[in-house]
Amino acid sequence: MSRVGLKPIEIPDKVRAVVNDNVLKVEGPLGKNEVTLHPFIGVTTEGKIIKVARNKETRAAREVHGLMRALIQNAVSGVTKGFEKRLDIEGVGYRAEVKGPILNMSLGFSHSIEMPIPPGIKVVVEKLTKMIITGCDKRLVGQFAAEVRGFKPPEPYKGKGIRYEGEHIERKVGKAAATAGGGGAK
Repeated sequence: MSRVGLKPIEIPDKVRAVVNDNVLKVEGPLGKNEVTLHPFIGVTTEGKIIKVARNKETRAAREVHGLMRALIQNAVSGVTKGFEKRLDIEGVGYRAEVKGPILNMSLGFSHSIEMPIPPGIKVVVEKLTKMIITGCDKRLVGQFAAEVRGFKPPEPYKGKGIRYEGEHIERKVGKAAATAGGGGAK
């Protein structure tokens, strides 16, 4: 039995939710979200509450019940509060800037990296080394942040690269520091 799937979802003020042909459309102050519903799941809206229920009592229906409720909750939260990912850029000469719909990054390569910002995503760069990615679609915000981080993940020796804010990188001892203890050749 899905405990998550049984919880009703409250619809805040200024948010509109409509179920139409296996698609739940949610509109709010920050944008629009759509959730394609699984055939085993039924969704009803009663006033300011969304209820998620199984159409069949099979194992597959029980497996997706909580997932669909969580996706619908994320869609409602996204159009009211939004989602954000914060990235830190660390390294000498590493920087980022937004030029219109393009994110331009200098990450120590011989060329700068230009990445188009998808619609529905907003990128703000503070102090050239702090990036805030916001949007109303949780999956899209997380995917874009992962793609940006993927260009230069933090390396374990000097810590240079792009990391999520608060992410801890386990640092390794370099070759010079390891042999400085007196175990070198004479």
